[in-house]
Formats: sequence, C-alpha cells, structure tokens
Amino acid sequence: MGGDHAHSHDHKDADAETHASHEHDHGKQHGHSHGGEEHHCCEHGHEEELHVEHGHTHGHQEDDDDDGVVDPWTATAGSKGFDYMKLVDKFGSQKITPELIAKFERITGHKAHPWIQRGIFFSHRDLDFILDEHAAGRQIYLYTGRGPSSEALHMGHLIPFMFTKWLQDVFQCVLVIQMTDDEKCLWKDLEIEECYRLGLENAKDIIACGFDITRTFIFSDLEYIGKMYKNIVKIQKAVTYNQVKGIFGFDDSANIGKHAFPAVQAAPSFSSSFVHIFGDEKEIPCLIPCAIDQDPYFRMTRDIAHRVLTNGRPGLKPALLHSKFFPALQGANSKMSASDDTSAIFVTDTPKMIKDKVMKYAFSGGRDTVEEHRRLGGDTSKDISYQWLTFFEHDEAKLQHIHDEYSSGRMLSGEIKAELVNCITPIILAHQKARAAVTAETVRAFMSVRKLKT
Repeated sequence: MGGDHAHSHDHKDADAETHASHEHDHGKQHGHSHGGEEHHCCEHGHEEELHVEHGHTHGHQEDDDDDGVVDPWTATAGSKGFDYMKLVDKFGSQKITPELIAKFERITGHKAHPWIQRGIFFSHRDLDFILDEHAAGRQIYLYTGRGPSSEALHMGHLIPFMFTKWLQDVFQCVLVIQMTDDEKCLWKDLEIEECYRLGLENAKDIIACGFDITRTFIFSDLEYIGKMYKNIVKIQKAVTYNQVKGIFGFDDSANIGKHAFPAVQAAPSFSSSFVHIFGDEKEIPCLIPCAIDQDPYFRMTRDIAHRVLTNGRPGLKPALLHSKFFPALQGANSKMSASDDTSAIFVTDTPKMIKDKVMKYAFSGGRDTVEEHRRLGGDTSKDISYQWLTFFEHDEAKLQHIHDEYSSGRMLSGEIKAELVNCITPIILAHQKARAAVTAETVRAFMSVRKLKT
C-alpha cells in the first residue's frame, strides 16, 4: 500500500563491537505494524492522504508540532517517532486495555497473542461487540487484504497475515482476503495484467502462512468485483465527492478510479458481498485486523454502514483491530518499504542476505564507543534489532533477558543484531519451504468461488 519511505539522516552506528557501517536514523521507534509499504486493510495500501471520523480531522494526520504524516499511503513520523496514543485520539478509536485482553482470553479460551500483550495491536473499534457475538455462538468473519505491487513480500507484509491466521484459528471462522490489483494499477505505473499477475504471486506467500482452505477465500478485485458491485454502488452513493476528498486528500489531478476505489476496499466488510459463502443470511459482523494507517477506509465505511445494510441489524458496523507500524531497518520514523530493499528483509532473502542487511543497516540504539555503551547501556526504544525482536521473539523470558542485557550495556549492538539474525532466519526459511509447496493449483483452489465452512 502506498509509498512509504521517509527520508533519513545518516547516523553514526554505535555497533560498539561489530562493525562500522553508518545507518539511517529515523528517530524513536515505538512500535510498528504489520506491514510496511503495501499494506491493506490489513495490509492493502495505497498512496494518498487521510482522515475523518465522525467529524474528526480531515486530511492526513499532520500537525504543526512535527507529528509527521500517517495515511493509507504514507507513514512518516515526527522527530519523536509515531505518537500512537495521539492517533487513537485523532481517529476516535479505543485503546486495547488489560480488561479487554482479559475478556478476550475468557471468551475465546485462548491466551492473547504476544502482539496484543506487547501493545503492537493497541487500538480497536467494537472488539467488545465481536467478542460478545462469539460468546453467544453467533458467526463472525475476518477480512484483510494485500495491494500487490511487488514480486516478493517483506517481513512487514507477513505480520498482518500471521496475526490474521492466529485469529482464524482462535475464532474458527471464515476469512476473506482481498487482492487489490485494481488499486495498484490506478496508483502505480503498472499495467493491469502485471498487477493481476503480482496478485497471484503474492497469494502464494499469503497461503504459505497456513490459512485453512476450508474457511479462506482469496479474491482478485479484477475477477470478483461483479459479485460485490451492488454493495460498491451503495457505498459510492452514500459518500460524496467532498467527503472522499476530505478523508483521503485526493486532489483534482487524481484519476477518477482513485476517487471510486475506497468503496471497493469497503465492500468486503459487508458479508452480503459474499453470497456464495454466507447465502442470504442477515449481515454477519466483520472484524478487520489492520495497521492504523488503513483506518480511514473503515471510518468512512462505519459512517455509512446503515445505508448499505438493508437486511442487517441496526447499527452493525465493521469492527477493527489496529496495529502499530513495523519499522524500517534504518529506524522507527517510517514503516518498511518494498521499494527500498535496504529498508526491508524480504521473504526471498537468503540467510547471508538477512545477516548482511541486519548488520549493515539495522539502526542501532548503542553508543558511540564500547566504553560509553558499557557505562550507559543501549537504548531499546531506538534500537531496531530490539524492536524487531518484540515482534518475532515470542519467548517472553528471553526477550526480557535481551532487554535487560542490552539496556545495561552488558550486551553490545553487534550481539543484539546477532540475536535478531538467529531469530528471524528460521522464520524466513520455514516460510520459503511452505511457499515452495504452494502450486498454481493451490492458488486456484483458494481463489475459487465456493461455499466455505462457516
């Protein structure tokens, strides 16, 4: 989804022991999310500007006090990094509280995912309602997606899908995954056939995350849009030109496809877009796990839901689970980008490439000299290796040990980078093995219009 590079400043890397490369400082890193660049609902992504929510801010999140910009296509932090609590206030969402986590565990019978416990998924809309529906034995479904503009996914892209796979296992529910090949054609200098092909390639990486084929429908907008078109037209009719300009920041030079596209991303959040799965039942509640930058699409959708749901319960709106951004290797002020291969670890990278990128580019929270580092300790709020470990090291005791060793100065920057390499290399190798087993026939099976287990 979208352009995502923030410029960076060269910064002396205090890799106290290991190396010398200079690295790019993007400032303080408080978190991250599934997904860098092409990110859609959960991941889709696009290239533009954002905001509105029941009257909240219009245009993107950009303040005079150097807050940076957060919208579906751009995520650049201010000098102090992303202020996620300010985004919660601006967007009008709710924080995920310890009480809500306890309710989640009580109702689902599952321990909360480490990404929820660690505050990586930090905000929501109507998660309480989804849990109440599940507790009552009523059906829900999940919706996420991908904007296919690159051949290979990077680690940031995997995060929403890894998390959504966990949610599917917890709720034992239907999942729909939208491939926004149409969107990428509208936003990027790509031919429509190439966008479709990239969608099929990206689907292999998504399938490799382990989704249940009996409960998962992956669809190309270019192929499936006719089945959603009634809902798309209802959404388009309910949103004015001025509203879409205010929410997404489109200017007069944007092609008309861009103006119409938000309705296409909104449509899958209504179960009546999938009659072959759900039949003519009343509207079924939808839960959308996504990075916070995708929220404007669904604020818009929630505001007009009552005009789309002709057979649903009054007030039913898509629910959301928001994640922080997954930071670029060079620092926390931008999310990882598929268009900058030094900012990303790709799922196609070899162990040597992974090691070289981490050692050379991962922004260090270490000090300028070994002596200073031993005395002052490393800064885990800025150190990208540590930040990535909060995503991929699920052993809480081990993560705490690394935190304590590094922040005390006993562990040097080169050593924490080695910890990260040892953590993520097996994950990528396992993904590569799983992807190699995904055939064109497997992709066709996931994308076939069929009845699913509900």
